[in-house]
Amino acid sequence: MPDTDIRIREVQTFEVPTACRTPLKFGKVVVEKSPIGYARVTAENRAGRVGVGWGAMFLMDLWAWPVSVAPHEARERAMADLFRAYAARVADVAEYAHPITIFHETESDLDSLAARAAARHTPNDRMPHLAALVVASMVDHAVHDAFGQAAGIDTYRGMGPEAMGYDLSRYLGDAFKDVYPSQFLRQDYAPRLPVFHLIGGLDVLREADVPGGLPDDGVPNSLEAWIARDGVFCLKVKLRGTDLEWDLARTLDVSRIYHEVRAKARPDLPPHPHLTADTNEQCELPEYIVEYLRKIREQAPEVFDEILYIEQPTERDLAAHRFDMRPIAALKPVLIDESLTTPDDFRLAMDLGWSGIALKSCKCLSSDMLFVPMAELAGIPYAVQDLTNPALALLESVGLAARLHTIMGVEANSRQFFPAANEAVGRVHPGLAEIRDGYAYTASLWGPGLGYRMDEIGPANLGL
Repeated sequence: MPDTDIRIREVQTFEVPTACRTPLKFGKVVVEKSPIGYARVTAENRAGRVGVGWGAMFLMDLWAWPVSVAPHEARERAMADLFRAYAARVADVAEYAHPITIFHETESDLDSLAARAAARHTPNDRMPHLAALVVASMVDHAVHDAFGQAAGIDTYRGMGPEAMGYDLSRYLGDAFKDVYPSQFLRQDYAPRLPVFHLIGGLDVLREADVPGGLPDDGVPNSLEAWIARDGVFCLKVKLRGTDLEWDLARTLDVSRIYHEVRAKARPDLPPHPHLTADTNEQCELPEYIVEYLRKIREQAPEVFDEILYIEQPTERDLAAHRFDMRPIAALKPVLIDESLTTPDDFRLAMDLGWSGIALKSCKCLSSDMLFVPMAELAGIPYAVQDLTNPALALLESVGLAARLHTIMGVEANSRQFFPAANEAVGRVHPGLAEIRDGYAYTASLWGPGLGYRMDEIGPANLGL
């Protein structure tokens, strides 16, 4: 077996309360604060070398577990409880193994651990697997980082046969014999990535409409000002999914503002923006998006051409309704997001006519290393989206996207809603924490593991 295989020595967990600069609205949810979970993993490889790795992610029940009879605070406590329990489970792994093997051998315990956490805090509701994955993701990333730190290698360089020991047929079946994630990864980080800017449901579009009371701290308070300052040309529009006229007007306004700013202040911007639209599952039926797209095409064909893809319009239980997505896909690619948690979800989505998938670091790097080969071999597009990831979670997400061949760039909107949480990371990785010409720059991601350079960032500067 490879000398790079690791055995876990210790897993530590931390939680850092983090407040939004301004509220973030998506779907029916408004986020004002959320704890960031941090995991610290110490591991030793077969060669006797020790590495310390880190991982981070929001314990974001409002996205991963939005529908419940239990209050938000109880769901958050249940996820924090699971965080500690899963960390203890990973710490109990006694065998040497690759990080992907460690994850898939402990993932089978996630739901039972989640059930126990829910029984203590939300006895009338179970924790969904998506929420459990979000909890596991910071530990999973820390294991991957420790693996690279111990071996003295870039973690993504350890995704091939020389380090894994097993091909993907172990997890995905005979069709993936002799298939490894390394076949679909860039050898190095792409030097820059277009950044998708989020227009939340409460976000102000025009500078003239900014109300009093918003922070006066140099951070823009309107889409108009964001485009002028940061040069963003990839724009993700949060829609209501229940109010067609509002959604149409919102989309047209976003495009209009981009062109106005380009004409007046930023002639260096591309002639047209790339737009994506996301209702966060609020559409009762796929026909809503079909009508939305048809009306956009009728009213403003140039804006229709600017739309790159549609994200998860209907609710996340694929098996419950088995909506046919082909009518949407005939107009624009439609990418599955919240529904995608397992390889079986992927296969069902393909049967139902979804065009592609949305990857998220909060679903675990080990899972993403399965979904990417599945998408590549199926010949479908994929995007990397975030959970408004700040600090180390920002580095995880942008780093993942920079090693892949995505449909377009990466989401990175913590600079909008949690800029203070990026300050320590920004001193070491300024090209990721701040955007000035619409791109994130990855030159600062280097060294072993996931390229955080944690010694320079300093755990104390992250509130740990």
